[in-house]
Amino acid sequence: MSALSKDAKVAVIGAGAMGAGIAQVAAQAGHPVKLYDNRPGAAAQAIDGIDRQLGRLVEKGKLGAEDRSAIVARLQPVEAIEALADSKLVIEAIVENLEVKRGLFQQLEALCGEDCVLASNTSSLSITSLAAGLKRPQQVVGMHFFNPAPLMALVEVVSGLATDPALSDSLYATSLAWGKKPVHTKSTPGFIVNRVARPFYAESLRLLQEGAADCATLDALMRDAGGFRMGAFELTDLIGHDVNYAVTCSVFAAYYGDFRFQPSLIQKELVDAGRLGRKSGRGFYDYAEDAERPQPANLSSTTNISTCVLEGDLGVAQPLVQRFKDAGIEITQRAGTGLLRVGDAVIALSDGRLASQRAKEDGLRNLVLIDLALDYTKASRLGISCSADTTPDALDQAVALLAKAGIAASRLSDSPGLAVLRTVAMLANEGADAVLQGVGSASDIDLAMRAGVNYPQGPLAWAGQIGIGNVLRVLDNLQAAYGEDRYRPSLLLRRLHAEGRAFHD
Repeated sequence: MSALSKDAKVAVIGAGAMGAGIAQVAAQAGHPVKLYDNRPGAAAQAIDGIDRQLGRLVEKGKLGAEDRSAIVARLQPVEAIEALADSKLVIEAIVENLEVKRGLFQQLEALCGEDCVLASNTSSLSITSLAAGLKRPQQVVGMHFFNPAPLMALVEVVSGLATDPALSDSLYATSLAWGKKPVHTKSTPGFIVNRVARPFYAESLRLLQEGAADCATLDALMRDAGGFRMGAFELTDLIGHDVNYAVTCSVFAAYYGDFRFQPSLIQKELVDAGRLGRKSGRGFYDYAEDAERPQPANLSSTTNISTCVLEGDLGVAQPLVQRFKDAGIEITQRAGTGLLRVGDAVIALSDGRLASQRAKEDGLRNLVLIDLALDYTKASRLGISCSADTTPDALDQAVALLAKAGIAASRLSDSPGLAVLRTVAMLANEGADAVLQGVGSASDIDLAMRAGVNYPQGPLAWAGQIGIGNVLRVLDNLQAAYGEDRYRPSLLLRRLHAEGRAFHD
């Protein structure tokens, strides 16, 4: 089914930041747009704000003055909902309340034509439930934009149980015509992004609760090794802990208490204390003007390293070998199971076991585990942990080797899967279950996580690079270490591993 004609009238209900942003997107795409809000004057005020934003784009040379005038001319504030009767597409962006939204849709169904599409921008409510009780539930669909709508590319096109598939296809095409990157998803709790993203927050929160490292160190690892734009603590401070915690609680409840989505007591404490992040001036970090920003913990060494021994292949971490060579390290190669020996230290990529457990089971002394990195050729920091028998000298030698290649070492307590590895494994695991359950395709899930929350790589593609078997091994080891259902591997991961395939094969 084709996209909506540019002549088709679009209505947006709710003149807050999200509603105004959606109205701007539709108007920029060429549609006549009516913006309605039940607060007198709110729609006109929002359009004035859009005009100012477009003016800034003109000043920066990113938009022509004539284009600005044309876009604003297509935006019409209305003070009565009856003025939306001739709309072909109505997108609501009002309060996240099921009964309020359902009541609005009932009113719109009676007001608008039979071919009018009723779309909800909900981020968490069931499209199936919103459509229940309507005369034309097949006309109800989700269009979940991400804030700020004019800048964020992703739109989740959400189909409820009764949604006409042709209608979903039309809105997918319409989103493309609006310059967006749409994905199809079923109406399940959290849709794609708010479900698959939960481990990004949950694993850092768990590591903090266990005392593995502090906020600044964990955030730095996610940025400098993982390639994420922000770590979990600075991101939740930006989102607002009241919002982020509420989403986690909603998803946890919707999945009947599945421990994968269990909320964090640490975050609850922040919410209870009113420390909501940047908007309140304090969250995990203090945002007062005179507050000193905490720095990540770095291990230092003055030891000069010139040689090391590589036993076997380091797998996904193999690019480190070339970095060491480029730094002037002489490397001796011999057969083995994927270890680096430097002085007394034995260095290996984590496989999800505790360092002390792996040292005992594999007969290794002075074991130093390193964390996953998005790109080992560029990573400026790596997380490390040590077995209990690791001597200070051995640890110093491992740190010195990394430092010689320009890599800062941040030590975590002996935690299974360290920081980046366990997080990426859990993101891939949740994405795998979403594919298994028909929530979205592997390509749509990876696109959603890149375009919706700016992940450096889709978690399913990342799992393919790490190796499905390796991801599965990490999850099995995490589950064994914690004894929790939280880390149970997806059946799809086991199936792909057995078949020798990856998600995008």
